[in-house]
Amino acid sequence: MRLFLISSALLLTACHSSDSGSASSLNTRSVTLPDGFPVIAELALTSSDMERGMMYRTELLAGHGMLFVHGEAGRYPYWMANCRIPLDIIWMDASHRVVEISANTPPCPSGGKDCPTYGGHAVATFALELGAGEAAKHRVNAGSTIQF
Repeated sequence: MRLFLISSALLLTACHSSDSGSASSLNTRSVTLPDGFPVIAELALTSSDMERGMMYRTELLAGHGMLFVHGEAGRYPYWMANCRIPLDIIWMDASHRVVEISANTPPCPSGGKDCPTYGGHAVATFALELGAGEAAKHRVNAGSTIQF
C-alpha cells in the first residue's frame, strides 16, 4: 500500500483539467516573482485539485499560474498528460526557495503513459506553474525566492 501511495504521489500531473478554466471562481493566492512581478495563482491543495489542475486549457495568461501545495516535502515529478500548452514548472522548498525548474516544458496533448515526467529531482514542498518563458522573463532561477 505504501508503494502505491508513493507511486501515486510521483505521478502528479502538471497540466490538469479545470471545470471553469477561470481563476476568479477558484481559490487564489498572490505570488510575487523575484523581479517583483505579481502573479495570481490558483491553489491546488487537494489530490483532486492537483489531478484537475490545468489539463485541456488552451491558454495561460501572463500574470496567472497555479500553485501546488504538497502536504509534505518530497520529490514530485510532474507530467504533462492532456496538456495543450507549454509551461514553466518551478519547484520550491518550504522556505519558498526555488530548488528546480523545468522551463518550456512541452505539452503532451495525447495523454497517457507515453507522456514523460519532468522534475522531481530535488526535495520540494511547492510547485508553481507559469506559461512557458515566464520564469526566465522574470528572473526565476534556482536559489531565488518566490513570495507568497
